[in-house]
Parts: sequence; structure tokens; C-alpha cells
Amino acid sequence: MTEPIRVMVVDDHPVWRDGVKSDLEASGTAQVVGEAADGGEAIERALDLMPEVVLMDLQLPNLSGVEAIKRIVEQSPHIKILVLSASAEEADVLEAVKAGAAGYLLKSSTAEELVDAVARVRTGEPVFTSSLAGLVLDEFRRIARNDPSEPGLTARENEVLKLVAKGYTYPEIGEKLFISTKTVQNHVQNILIKLQLKKRYDLMRYAIQKGLDRGPE
Repeated sequence: MTEPIRVMVVDDHPVWRDGVKSDLEASGTAQVVGEAADGGEAIERALDLMPEVVLMDLQLPNLSGVEAIKRIVEQSPHIKILVLSASAEEADVLEAVKAGAAGYLLKSSTAEELVDAVARVRTGEPVFTSSLAGLVLDEFRRIARNDPSEPGLTARENEVLKLVAKGYTYPEIGEKLFISTKTVQNHVQNILIKLQLKKRYDLMRYAIQKGLDRGPE
């Protein structure tokens, strides 16, 4: 027998969490190993329990689902996050995907669709409600055409580089990315080495030449 998929459910409505848990465990496919009611608790419990899949609502108290996704994926990229939200708004979907969500399902989905999505996400397959799949594909095509990111850098290093280009100090970058100033300094040092530059001024000039000082942060 295959071991059930270890799932954590994040939603601020306990009745909804109970319903999702019931649907998943009734299928025999998954076991709910933890629950959380807000974004901060989601991060803490995910890193403690290490579930294979996290079902994440976006509208959470204290810390948004999008921010919780970013922090969980950054610290434990092997955890797959499947958004389960009532919102089909384009901005919500794209923000979740950019934060690191592996899939996006609407709360109107059936129990069978939910169970299937959890199983597919666990294997690394991106899963989206059919009405949202085209939207996500179009956005990635647009990014592929226009993304000015430096391909030799990690996603986090590119984030740091863009903020350096905009003139933010190391402490300000740390606050924006929820990392320590020391971690920012380490990222900058790695970027300098990879780009074969010597100092921060050279890095800022490079980033500005690449157009990284323009556009959203």
C-alpha cells in the first residue's frame, strides 16, 4: 500500500478546514497532519511538520497567504503548495504563482478534483483550475519575452539585485524580503562573484544598465 500524502490545511475558517480534511482522508489518498489559521502559523507549522503538500488559502489574518507561500518555499522548496481559494482574480492567481505556488484551485472545486490536484501537485505537476490555466500560461510567456533578470543568478539573488538597483540599503532590502541584513550582504557578495564585479557601485551600475531599476519590485 502506498503511504497517504501528508497534507497541511491552512484556512482561517475551522468549518472549512474540517470539510477539506474529511474529503481528503475519506479518499484514502491523503492524511491531514496539521492545520493553521493564519499565515504566520502556517510558516511555523509547515517548517515543523514538513508536509508534502500545503493547501493554502490566500485571505489570511496577520500575514497573507502569498507571503506565507514565499517564506515556506524559500526555506523548504520541496514542500508543494496548492492554493485553495475562493478568488479567481487574475492578480491573486499570478501573485500566488510568482510566490512559488505549484497550483491554484478554486474552492468551488469538487472533492474529487481536490484529491486529484493534491496527488498531482505532490509529483511536481503544476495544477490549475481549467479556467485559470490559460491565464497562467500567458503570463509566463510574457515574462519569458520581457524578464530582464540575470539568468546566472538564483531567484532570490535577482530579487536582491533589483532592489540594489533601486537604491535600497541592505537593511531596507532585508525588511522587504524578510531576511537579515547579513543574509542580504551574503547574497550581494555571491552576486558580485558571479558577475565578476568588485563593489556595490559597480553592481548598481550594472543593474541600471540592464534596466533592473525599472518596473515593479
